[in-house]
Amino acid sequence: MAKAETVATFPDYEVIVPHNGLKHAVGPAMAGDDPVARAEEALEELSSEFSNWMDSECERLDAARHEVKKHGLKGEAREALFHAAHDIKGEAATFGFPQAAEAAASLCRLIEHMPDPARVPLDLLDQHVDAVRAIIREHTDPGAENTAEQLTTKLREVTEDLLRRENVHRLDEIEAILAPPTAPEESAR
Repeated sequence: MAKAETVATFPDYEVIVPHNGLKHAVGPAMAGDDPVARAEEALEELSSEFSNWMDSECERLDAARHEVKKHGLKGEAREALFHAAHDIKGEAATFGFPQAAEAAASLCRLIEHMPDPARVPLDLLDQHVDAVRAIIREHTDPGAENTAEQLTTKLREVTEDLLRRENVHRLDEIEAILAPPTAPEESAR
């Protein structure tokens, strides 16, 4: 049987404090316990799966791209492409693919900030998706990191140029649209 919450009643309001059953689920920290080290160990144990997970994410991104080509960059197809790219953007650096995260971030910016999605060049979408896939596929090859850096830099430049031109009429928003990402780049950390 769950314990009930406590209620403090005042003339013009009530404060309800729910029972916290999780307090007892967490034990006290042990001397010498390093939760960060334990988390890093857990990630290391899972790291053999990272490549497979990223391959699955790439398949999802590619499928979303093909839906956009069939139905245009609108509705569910647009949302699926954006979410697939956004998930890669969030996961890739953690899984050891920081350049793929950058290419996916550029794709997200393109989808999110284009005032007229119908004017997004499909070739540029293809270049982003293909870049993400190639970066993940080729990440162990010698020189892959340098090539990926050059590729993501060029994609970012082309995307920023397009967004600048397409958003020229949105002077009140252009600064925010073209602002760099709020998270520091991997090399700055």
